[in-house]
Amino acid sequence: MNEIIQISLILDCDTKKAFSMFTGKKEISSWLAVDANIELRLGGKYELFWDPKDRVNNSTIGCRINGLELGKMLAFEWKGPSEYKNLMNNVDPLTQVVVFFVPFSERKEGREQTEIHLIHTGWRSTEKWEECRRWFRKAWESAFKKLKMECQADHGGERW
Repeated sequence: MNEIIQISLILDCDTKKAFSMFTGKKEISSWLAVDANIELRLGGKYELFWDPKDRVNNSTIGCRINGLELGKMLAFEWKGPSEYKNLMNNVDPLTQVVVFFVPFSERKEGREQTEIHLIHTGWRSTEKWEECRRWFRKAWESAFKKLKMECQADHGGERW
């Protein structure tokens, strides 16, 4: 128990686009959440919303960015869904997510690629926490499948 979640993925886009998939409201809404309130600065908000009618219980409301290097790394606090709200949303510290964006050395058909490494830490050592960690592993894996498909589409635009 008390393991971390670590997931890696290669995306068919450059690091700027991959980074914007985690920091742009439009981009993150295309694969992870319905809505977002993200302030791209250290200490800025990293709030994602899955139910616009219940922005308090089904969200990461109150979460903050605690590490940032544009195009390379993003670290933020994370909260759980309503079924794990009492377990993980009132602990100090909250669970933490760190995402690294690394240019992939090989090119696919002349296109740049990015290696994404997500690490989700802060899991406590009880059976209920382990159940929650397993739930999140599946949730991240499912979200990353959507991310891979979405990143292949052309979104254009610069984030910084």
